[in-house]
Amino acid sequence: MPVRDFGRTRRVPGRGRAAFEARPRLALLGTPGDTRADWLLAGQALEHVLLRATTDGLATSMTSQPLEWPELRWTVRDPRASVGNVQMVLRLGYGPTGPATPRRPVAEVLDVA
Repeated sequence: MPVRDFGRTRRVPGRGRAAFEARPRLALLGTPGDTRADWLLAGQALEHVLLRATTDGLATSMTSQPLEWPELRWTVRDPRASVGNVQMVLRLGYGPTGPATPRRPVAEVLDVA
């Protein structure tokens, strides 16, 4: 899967460089139909996949831009699979740990009675 680097032709100060693997691991998340109920189920499934990937120490990135074009969406589908509509393309792998997200103390956001 190509990764675009919009700063490739000129060096961007302060931005590091990363070498990407030649053969990334991609996963397709799909549903049998393409109704609002299917979208909801796909979102719930995506939540489970992302939580499991995090638990297993995997880095993830998602893209849905190619799926917004009907002529591209159809080409992503595996005609031998039972999944009729691809809803999300995920890239999975091991990578460097990113910065921690700042969190407020629990007592600041939750009152336990």
